[in-house]
Amino acid sequence: MMFGLSPDSPQCSRAGCSADASLSVVWRNPRIHGPERRKVWLACEEHAEYLRDFLASRAFPVVVERGVVDGSATALPEAAA
Repeated sequence: MMFGLSPDSPQCSRAGCSADASLSVVWRNPRIHGPERRKVWLACEEHAEYLRDFLASRAFPVVVERGVVDGSATALPEAAA
């Protein structure tokens, strides 16, 4: 169990959403994290694009993966200069 959440019922990270998560938004902030660091927001189908766009607009490398993953095997694109 991570941060009080059960891995058996992952929930969308979008504020106010309580839907089950079926996607992982894997990202990092290149200004403070090295290339090996990954952060993961969970998303339902409805909010995955919103969360991805939010991070991409800040020039963070971001990838949406099907399923709930920890991001360790996800290849992120280089950050926009």
